[in-house]
Amino acid sequence: MDAAGAGPADPADPADSVGTTTGAVARRLGVSPATLRSWDRRYGIGPEVRRDGRHRRWAPRDIAVLEEMCRLTASGIPPAEAARAARAAGRPLPGGTEDSPAAPSGAPRAASPVASPGGPSGEPSGAPSPAAGHAPAAPPPTAPAAATAGASPVPAPRGTARQPGSGNGLPLGDVRQECRGLARAAVRLDATAVEQLLASAVEQHGLVTAWEEVMVPTLRAAGRKWETAGDRYVEVEHLLSWHISSALRRVPSAPPPPSGVPGAPPVLLACVPDEQHALPLEALAAGLTEQGFAVRMFGAALPAEALDAAVRRTGPAAVILWSQSRSTANRPLARHVAASEWGVKGARTHPAVLLAGPGWAGPSVPGTLRPLGLREALEALGRLRRTVPAGPAVP
Repeated sequence: MDAAGAGPADPADPADSVGTTTGAVARRLGVSPATLRSWDRRYGIGPEVRRDGRHRRWAPRDIAVLEEMCRLTASGIPPAEAARAARAAGRPLPGGTEDSPAAPSGAPRAASPVASPGGPSGEPSGAPSPAAGHAPAAPPPTAPAAATAGASPVPAPRGTARQPGSGNGLPLGDVRQECRGLARAAVRLDATAVEQLLASAVEQHGLVTAWEEVMVPTLRAAGRKWETAGDRYVEVEHLLSWHISSALRRVPSAPPPPSGVPGAPPVLLACVPDEQHALPLEALAAGLTEQGFAVRMFGAALPAEALDAAVRRTGPAAVILWSQSRSTANRPLARHVAASEWGVKGARTHPAVLLAGPGWAGPSVPGTLRPLGLREALEALGRLRRTVPAGPAVP
């Protein structure tokens, strides 16, 4: 192995002693050789030594600058800005390039304006909230879930940088800067960076904002790219969906009630029969668990008979039914669940039913609610909890 750990050196080639080849560096960093050549041409992030004046040979400090470039772009920094900071942190290069104008006087050059969770990323290339009538979810292998989303955009908090553009070719549009870093990491299939960026978004912004303004727009962009690029980018959407699901399950739960204090009836979450998209329900389940709700999550395509049995066995305070498309929305089933009753005569009770997902668009179902986002669903269930007395879950 050579000094960069990129592969065996050819002893017959004296140029190998000068530095590492572009292909070896690309494999080490997880980017394509074309990306490295583009960074060299456009931003001046290139090697000091070139064999015969043409072939790039990367010295250790050249690679250090590349690693910093990858780290900054992974955090969502635009490539030209990241290049200036990476060069300043490593070694200055003579001359300017057409895409890397000099930084304004007094502007910081060595530090990134956004904290990076670490990990390399390549150069740049929405499932709205669950329980809303407009959210996508993790797709089955035959359908790009994020591409079917139709959530209304959520405005960014004041002071948040939002710029048009994309990350590594994903059609992001006007989104948070964190989305760009997440998209670049996902397109590079950099699982470590994706995991770190998702964890950082939840920690910094909270679950609801991280879902609505970081996870959903990036997932929707991956789905749109999948739809327009044939079989390409399927792996990107699946990797992103899996890591979003993992991040949602790591959201910490509220402490349980003290021993001997009865808890409130649970909240049941299920996709209607034939509905495979469950990721938005996972976001809602994470939000409910974070707030201390007892949750029963049944996931995708729960048969009607199984849903009916679960409702009668647990006596839930609420049932959330998810439908991604009108072809799966089952209004008779929603009416049946809303009419379910249990308890002694004169004191019978029934669950609140929330219809979540774009599949429920159209005529309303009597006795049900249709929250328009994750935040609205959590608020509605919070109000419900204040009106439902604590008691055993099983009637």
